[in-house]
Amino acid sequence: MTDAIDRIFAVSPDIRYVALYRNGALESHQRPGLENPSASESDKYEELIVNPTLLKCASQRGDIDCGGLRGLVVAYGNFLELVIPIRSGHLSVGFENGSNPLAYTDQLASMLDEQ
Repeated sequence: MTDAIDRIFAVSPDIRYVALYRNGALESHQRPGLENPSASESDKYEELIVNPTLLKCASQRGDIDCGGLRGLVVAYGNFLELVIPIRSGHLSVGFENGSNPLAYTDQLASMLDEQ
């Protein structure tokens, strides 16, 4: 998974955090030297509990009559978090405030679809 995470970081200098949760395995990395980084322990529980729950709820709604779910953005105070459902899990990418995570949704999802 580390190779995929490195490729995702290379997409934009605005990416500050990447987590890949697939088939029950979690790997995450933060860009070094961040201002206001989140705690790795809270990140772990966000990836194991919060993001899967948000994706499940939004996916069920999206599947009714919205054409499915491509991803969602959570706007925290210190950063923006893009969460994308992927086969057997999800991808979370933290972006700097002021960036546009939605502009990267299709590119990031396709990077993992290739694997």
